[in-house]
Amino acid sequence: MEINQEQITAFNKDLLVEHKENLTQLSRKHGNLEDIINTISNYNIAIPSWALGAGGTRFGKFGFGGEPSTLEQKLEDISVINALTKSANAVSLHIPWDSPENTNAIKEKAKRLGLRFDAMNSNTFQDQENQEYSYKFGSLCHTDKNVRDQAVAHNKAVIDYGVALGSKSLTVWLADGSNFPGQLNFRRAFENTLASLKEIYAHLPADWKLFIEYKPYEPNFYSMVIQDWGTSHMLAKDLGKQAYTLVDLGHHLPNTNIEHIVATLMTRGMLGGFHFNDSKYGDDDLSVGVMKPYQLFLIFNELVFGMENNPANNPIPAWMIDASHNLKDPLEDLIQSIEAIETAYAKALLIDQKALEEAQLQNDVVTAQRILQDAFNTDVKTILAEARLRNNGAIDPISAYRSLDVRNVLIKERGMNSTATGL
Repeated sequence: MEINQEQITAFNKDLLVEHKENLTQLSRKHGNLEDIINTISNYNIAIPSWALGAGGTRFGKFGFGGEPSTLEQKLEDISVINALTKSANAVSLHIPWDSPENTNAIKEKAKRLGLRFDAMNSNTFQDQENQEYSYKFGSLCHTDKNVRDQAVAHNKAVIDYGVALGSKSLTVWLADGSNFPGQLNFRRAFENTLASLKEIYAHLPADWKLFIEYKPYEPNFYSMVIQDWGTSHMLAKDLGKQAYTLVDLGHHLPNTNIEHIVATLMTRGMLGGFHFNDSKYGDDDLSVGVMKPYQLFLIFNELVFGMENNPANNPIPAWMIDASHNLKDPLEDLIQSIEAIETAYAKALLIDQKALEEAQLQNDVVTAQRILQDAFNTDVKTILAEARLRNNGAIDPISAYRSLDVRNVLIKERGMNSTATGL
């Protein structure tokens, strides 16, 4: 299914008068509104190829009908999201779940749909059909060099796919670790991982980046080889200037101060990528902002400050949603997540940074708190709607999605029993 401009224009027609009235009122309150709208208009978030169908849990999953069963259909679904939000023009591809049979054809289809390929994602946390060696006891960290070589070769192949598709980065997340004390030697596992990553890094084109993701637990529950941002940072620094740390919101212990981690990494120019999701307990992969919207706002405060005060030349991070959908329509969930991300971003842009700095220098805690909470409590739906409208998107993407009856159209095209590759 593809959504055309006439459909979006027709949907917006009945909402335009009220929207313009709201925009006029908001403009009277905020002198920098035009700058914020322009920033949000230019903001895009990569959609992961594995998030377009039922994600489920280890207990099972429930299908939605009309799921994309091919990579071509996944690109079409992402184009639907992008047509409505005008903020999802990139695809983050997972190999081997979505290995393209014909890279040129896939690249051309993506181009026709107005999409590009963002970070590539490798998979050494599962054994694949006809795989010679098992990752049961690790991949890049494994005691057997044959296993490590196999994992390195896979990552190199993912880079090659990315080069053919026009991507410029590789994300490496490892499930490597242990479930029992004594199962592995921590130092040996770290050194094996570093040596393996050096081989992968050497295969990177000169204009590529390598993002190293971390996670404190799961699927291993005693130790993880890359368990925190400090370990990721150490590995990246040892590899070279093309390597960075990637922060996934769900990959932290409860109540971790993620905004502090973001600020520290940007201070050293080492924040390369960002995976958005939300959680109550662990790596729950819930819709972005559904549990901790204020934390997301505080994270964006640090991102905004870091991008505007950047002596370490931290690159603009690669933004991606990393969530799993077992109850909601995946496309609706992704649209909601995009809105939550842009809401936090817009609110952070409303912060009077000069006033906040003055309050901080004067140790005026009350004023500093008020400045942050005043911005957080501002309703920015009109800002997001205007940003979408200027890009020919939908004023209200969820309502437009339902008005166009997208899920039922997809079911008619693909059937009730189609299933997407991935989790």
